[in-house]
Amino acid sequence: MDNSREILEQGLAEMQIPVSELQVDLLLAFVQLIEKWNKTYNLTAIRHREDMLRLHILDSLVLVPFVAGSKVADIGTGAGLPGIPLAILLPNQQFTLVDSNSKKTRFVQQAILELKLQNVEVKHSRVEELGQAGVYDVVMSRAFASLSDIMQLTQYLLQAEGVLVSMKGHTPKEELDALGRQYQVDEIRVPGVDAERCVVQINKKI
Repeated sequence: MDNSREILEQGLAEMQIPVSELQVDLLLAFVQLIEKWNKTYNLTAIRHREDMLRLHILDSLVLVPFVAGSKVADIGTGAGLPGIPLAILLPNQQFTLVDSNSKKTRFVQQAILELKLQNVEVKHSRVEELGQAGVYDVVMSRAFASLSDIMQLTQYLLQAEGVLVSMKGHTPKEELDALGRQYQVDEIRVPGVDAERCVVQINKKI
């Protein structure tokens, strides 16, 4: 018997994130879409559903407490992570998912259509060519580069009080020392994942 729903519901309960039955249904449907497209498009190296639930879905949803404001950009979204799981749980916020890989943005667009998500758009673009300066309250990144590089590439997207939220493994002390601006580091734990995780928040204002 498939225990996908149990893994999700237990993980979310452990993280103290409220979720409806419909939201769980959408998260499970999203995983099934990744599995289906992965056979042809190689969206992710993770192949087993249980691993996807923990390393993709729950690993994305630990960011729920860090999403403030109404407009959020997910930079380097890949297969729609963390943007789509967050959009499912946070329907009152608007998400823009950005990636330069057309194969992956095609998948994300199809996922948005099939899941009937009204609060998500996808942009096939390099981040520095996106435009939309000063539009976003939060820019999210699952650490595709050093913190300094991410901030340099993305800070123009943030409104004056905006925040970059970046997920990392262990606390990147050298990267933080090189920032020269205010930041906050929160250690987090993803249920069922035995690995270090932290979330770094960096203010646009120095």
